Amino acid sequence: MLLLAGEETIEREFKPLMNISDNYPKYVITLDEVDMSHDGIIHLNLIDFLMDNKVI
Repeated sequence: MLLLAGEETIEREFKPLMNISDNYPKYVITLDEVDMSHDGIIHLNLIDFLMDNKVI
């Protein structure tokens, strides 16, 4: 997913991860620059992730 453009897209990307009941970190990586992390799921910007700017 490139951008989390609307509520439907956000739900589609985050809901499957919320349904996993383990203690492993869960990430959603997009081109959005706004941090939309919630419910223990970490939202990262793709560029920051690839540049390894200490985001994880």
